[in-house]
This record gives sequence, C-alpha cells and structure tokens, in this order.
Amino acid sequence: MKKKSSLISLAFAGLLLLVAGAANAQKAAAYSAKNKTVKVYVTAENSDKRLTQTETLHFTDKPQPVETEVAVFVDPSKKFQTMLGIGGALTDASAETFYKLPKDKQQELLTAYYDKTRGIGYTLGRTNIQSCDFSSGTYSYVKENDAALKTFDVSHDKQYRIPFIKEVIKAAGGKLTLFASPWSPPGWMKTNNDVLHGGKLKPEFDQSWANFYVKFIKTYEKLGIPIWGLSVQNEPMATQSWESCLYTAEDQRDFIKNFLGPTLYKAGMANKKLIAWDHNRDLMYQQASTILEDPEAAKYVWGIGYHWYETWTGANMNFENERRVAESFPNTHLIFTEGCAEKFDLSKVNDWALGEKYGTSMINDFNAGTVGWTDWNVLLDEKGGPNHVGNFCFAPVHADTKTGQITYTNAYYYIGHFSKFIHPGARRIVSAASRDMLLSTAYINTDGKIAVVVMNKTDKDIDYLLWIKGKAAKTTSPAHSMETLVVE
Repeated sequence: MKKKSSLISLAFAGLLLLVAGAANAQKAAAYSAKNKTVKVYVTAENSDKRLTQTETLHFTDKPQPVETEVAVFVDPSKKFQTMLGIGGALTDASAETFYKLPKDKQQELLTAYYDKTRGIGYTLGRTNIQSCDFSSGTYSYVKENDAALKTFDVSHDKQYRIPFIKEVIKAAGGKLTLFASPWSPPGWMKTNNDVLHGGKLKPEFDQSWANFYVKFIKTYEKLGIPIWGLSVQNEPMATQSWESCLYTAEDQRDFIKNFLGPTLYKAGMANKKLIAWDHNRDLMYQQASTILEDPEAAKYVWGIGYHWYETWTGANMNFENERRVAESFPNTHLIFTEGCAEKFDLSKVNDWALGEKYGTSMINDFNAGTVGWTDWNVLLDEKGGPNHVGNFCFAPVHADTKTGQITYTNAYYYIGHFSKFIHPGARRIVSAASRDMLLSTAYINTDGKIAVVVMNKTDKDIDYLLWIKGKAAKTTSPAHSMETLVVE
C-alpha cells in the first residue's frame, strides 16, 4: 500500500512539473514589444500623404499609462477570427470600363489593386451570375423556357468579364478567392415573368435554378476561373428596378436545404462556400437565425453575407446586428459582400467622406467578427457606370474613358490601409482605444508582424500611445486620417 502511495505521489509530482513547464513555456512565448520597431503609414486630408510611410517608432517602458494620456492598447495574446481576404467586385461594368482604357492604364490599375508590394494587395473578389444593374443591359445564359439548361452559354462574358477576371488573377499572383452571386433567375422562371422588378422563383423551377449555379461554376472553372464560393441571392428582400428576386428567410432556408445544398453536394461541390442572406445588416439576425436554426439548412451554409445599405432608411450602419449574429452562431462566418457610396456625382469624387465611410465600416465590421470584406465595383467610368438602369455609384477608382485618365479616390487608400498590411491567414487581436475619437482594429500576420489600423474622424490631431504589454511608442493621428502601424 505504501509503495502504491509513493507511485501516486510521484505521478502527481510529475503532473505538477508538466503543468509548471507548460505555464513557463506559455509565459516564455508571450509577446514582447521589446526591441520592436513600428513603421507608420498615413493617409490624411489636406496633405499629400497617401499610404505614405511617415516615421519609424521605438518602444520604451510604460508600465501604467495615466487617464489623461490617450492610448491604443493592443494585446496579441487574445486572438479571434482569421482573415479570409479583402477585395472588390469584378462586374461587367468594371470589365467594360477597363477595356476602354489604354494598355498602360490597364496595367496601372491591375498593379494598384493586386500587386502586394506596389499596390494594395487585393485577394478577394465577387462576380455576378448573369446580368446585374452594373451591366450595360440584361442578358441570360440560357434561352427562353430551357429548364434543362441545354443552351447554357456564357459567350456574353467572354467579351469583357472573363478576360478581365483572368487578368486580375494573374496580377494577384495566380490566386484570387472569388465568389459569385445571382441577381435574378431568367424572367420566365419567376412569378412576375420579368428579370427586373423583384418577383419570386416559381416552385417548379427550384431544381432547375439550383442546377444553374452548378452550370455556372463548372463553366467558369473550365475557362480557367476557380470559384471559391457563392451566395444564394443578391439582396433577396429588395424589389429593385434592376435584376432582383425575392426570398423571405423561410424561402431561402427551404431552397438551401431542399435544392441548392443537395445539388452542390451531388455535383461534387461540397467544398464551395455557400453564403446566405447577402443583404443589409438591419435584417441579418432574423435572416441568420431563421436559416441557421434549421440544422438541415445550416449544414450547407458557410457564412452570412451582408451589405451596408441599411442607411437608406435614414438610420446609421448597424454593427450591433453583426455582433448578435457572431455571438449566437460562432461557427458561421461573417462576410461583407457589398458596399459603395451611392448617387454618383463627379464633383464629389475627392470628398473625404468617401474614405471615412469605408474606414468606419471596415474597423467595426472586423471587430464584430467579419472574416472577409468585399467592396462593390473595383472600377467605374466618369459617369459612375455603365449601369443599364441609371443606378450610378462611386467606386474607389474612376476612369475617364474619354481621356484615359484614372482617379483614385481616398476610399482606395482607406481600403489599402487594411488590404496592404493585413493578409489572408492573419488573426485579429485586441485593439482598444482609450478615447472614442480613435477607431482601431489590429491583426497579427502569419509572419508575426502586427498591423494596427487607427482612424481619426475628428478635426483635431490626436497624440496617443501605442501600448503593448508594458511598452509604448508615442505618435500622432492627424485630423481626418487613417494610419496603419506595422510592428515588427
């Protein structure tokens, strides 16, 4: 009995040593800012700074900031979601505008968006299945009443969009995470017999429409364009003057579980990421909960997509609803699938509010748990189009198709403060500002470099400390600016 007690004591002592060793190893692996430097990149109003490196900071000991000091506290030990990517939509409008530019300007645009060193390193994209408002006209891939899809043909896209997407993939280093979204089934599949103006999918075409997605993916992939994922329907609660189709949350749930999900699986496409909702933040909890609380639908759904246009009601952007979805369904991804500044006005192309809207959304979206962020059109013309229903909008980059010149709005640079420095695979970490005048988010990249994004929407310069575990570096956030601080 004594021998047995001794063995138990030895085993317990060994366990304590293992626990202590693990604790010490964890302590040894804790992040330290000692001997780290901070490169500061700035875009600021009323200056020539556009993603400009302005200074290199060094950390000093700072055990306890005082309340009168402004600080951004970063904690690399607390990790959250993994970054999928940041990018924009490759629409018919963007492609058509691209091919109206001189060759040197085409290359300039590709470099500006997709080059990881000389540009802002986009890695994510979205494209439309059949026509959308940002097409020069309506079109379909199948002929009238062809429910068997025997006439399926994407020849329309071969003129501009397919070659454009291929150019983008090449410029991005041979890889782009691309998802596709339909704006409407063919008109004859719908209750209003019209590709425009809402209407619903007729029940007798549920399977045919599910097959349509598979046809699109297979066709594009045969043409050399890999499709990473798809959304079920663009803006399913909006009757638009352009291509649109209505689904309630229950409609979308049932279509996913009874038709689209099983059809993707039977076609060997279980790896394609299916995105539900794909509309504004205002209804996203109701939509997400209705779909994801049904396990037979939820098993097919990778993520909940959302837009930022809930502001059409006069309300502000509703980040709280994102948080509620993330809290309630932590195993489902959040992805921002579309956003742009509406009602194009050429005289406002240099308006600083364009970029600040992007910065406000992106920081809050990422802090709410979003894994990917997709802007709307990457390029539009001098009219905010082409758009076949007059729904002209802003893009981060506009081309004057008459002169061949390109204008980069400050939205391009604001997005770049994220996409250039926060790479796929990065993990979000804690970033907490001590004053609400500064918005911030932070990520640690796979190479160990930390990117902290700090935004100042006020009219004043703000001195602050970048504080990491007892070390701090002092800097200034200029009025109406975006900064990325890279700790390495």
